[in-house]
Amino acid sequence: MKLQTARKPYDDINITPMLDLAFVLLVIFILLTTVSVQGIKVNLPKASSSTSLDSKTKAITVADTGDLYYEAVPVTMPELEQRLRSQQSLTPDFPLVVKGDGAVQYAKVVAVLDLLRTLDLTKVGLVTGKPPKH
Repeated sequence: MKLQTARKPYDDINITPMLDLAFVLLVIFILLTTVSVQGIKVNLPKASSSTSLDSKTKAITVADTGDLYYEAVPVTMPELEQRLRSQQSLTPDFPLVVKGDGAVQYAKVVAVLDLLRTLDLTKVGLVTGKPPKH
């Protein structure tokens, strides 16, 4: 005699592997996002309006200690001039921004701007923080 086993239809889905995958992807995304953020932390002065930067834009940072950074690499003024000249030979009209800490001496930022004018770099912007919300 043959026994008949009643087969129930499979009506539930195991979502544990899908949740594991989602959490792993979330962790990877968070790690990659925080690693890709680069630069020197400065306390930027606030402005009433701001625009976003182009990805080809080079950045010069003047920290609150007066130290200079070109693309997050510490440089001296002569090194900065040499790096800007080499970049200018590759791309004559490249965009450039200056990020000066609010506590830095104004003369340091003016010295950087004077160097940019000497090198005839015209696409220069000053980075400011976002305005406070009312």
